[in-house]
Amino acid sequence: MTGRAGFDDGVLSRSDKLTELERRYGARNYAPMPVVLERGEGVWLWDVTGRRYLDVMSAYSAVSLGHQHPRIVAVAKRQLNRLAVVSRAYYTDTLGPLMQQVAGITGLDAMLPMNTGAEAVETAIKALRRHGYARGHIRDGQAEIIVANGNFHGRTTTIVGFSNEPAYRAGFGPFASGFVAVPFGDADAIERAIGANTAGILIEPIQGEAGIVVPPSGYLAKLREICTRRKIPLVFDEVQSGLGRTGRMFCFEHEDARPDGLILGKALGGGIVPISAFVATRELMDVFEPGSHGSTFGGNPFACAIADEAIRVLIEEELVARSRVLGVELLERLKAIRHPAIVDVRGKGLWVGVELDPAQVSGGAVCRAMMRNGVLTKETHATVIRFAPAFVINSEELEFAVDVFRRSLEEETARG
Repeated sequence: MTGRAGFDDGVLSRSDKLTELERRYGARNYAPMPVVLERGEGVWLWDVTGRRYLDVMSAYSAVSLGHQHPRIVAVAKRQLNRLAVVSRAYYTDTLGPLMQQVAGITGLDAMLPMNTGAEAVETAIKALRRHGYARGHIRDGQAEIIVANGNFHGRTTTIVGFSNEPAYRAGFGPFASGFVAVPFGDADAIERAIGANTAGILIEPIQGEAGIVVPPSGYLAKLREICTRRKIPLVFDEVQSGLGRTGRMFCFEHEDARPDGLILGKALGGGIVPISAFVATRELMDVFEPGSHGSTFGGNPFACAIADEAIRVLIEEELVARSRVLGVELLERLKAIRHPAIVDVRGKGLWVGVELDPAQVSGGAVCRAMMRNGVLTKETHATVIRFAPAFVINSEELEFAVDVFRRSLEEETARG
């Protein structure tokens, strides 16, 4: 019998059918692992055959609280029965409390809600440019923002335009001007790049997509000192690193380097819904007035109720401290593996990357072997294996993940 997708329903398994549907009708902008997932709980995922896997990727940190956290699910159900979406043309009973909570944990003054991390980055870019023009020292259309090589801030055409990764840029130009890139981790290079048209600095405290690249100690504090002295706004993109991922509520707290603007997303949605935010000082945020920026779904009651509860869960269940303690354990366990294909092990909190020598083994092959052995993650740049599990993971589960990685690495290098 031939189904609607045009393949024989009597021959293919359910996994094969679902995979074929995505391949046939979807854009080919992802290369998924060969597994079809249908449910999750905590740090575990199940495929359509009923097989269980340990999730050590947590949707690029969007599921930092674990899959289907009961408190988040309860709030989502309750809010769905009350009010889900209305325009920002009206006040709601969920947005103000969330803004107050976010301001409290960041130490900043105001929040502008959006939906995705890339949208929040675009918001920050707008704020930096308009702020520079409002101060009167930059001519209209001449603003420049200093960024770092190796950055990943999202996928819009503006953002990929200041990336130096060919795969993100190829075929998508022309790109917007107004960005100056310098080496990541080099604060002196940033200061040298500052000119009369510099409107701000936009940096990831740790570069996630680049391979969980940790800058030298003191880098963030030096950036804060430079920006304060030169009177230039500093914005940190903590879409991945924020909300407990590095063992502090925000990565900038490791060096007491509070920025003028902060970009949040991913984990803010509690693993349930997309929501992001640009958080900033009142001076930087007040460049916006009615009509200058907005979003149909940004700040909707459903997402705000969930985000508010997600922050409460992080605090009340002491998950940030858990990320810090278990992160040390994860780093030590991975560094204890002695294998010639391992080039580097680096990270902070429950966010660790293991860089492999591509001449000896493929990162993708290792991830597929890990999947066969019961652990799910994904490589970045073909060489770095990510370990970023939900904060509810325990020591035994961490040990299992590391053992599976070691065994999978040995299996794949033995294949030659």
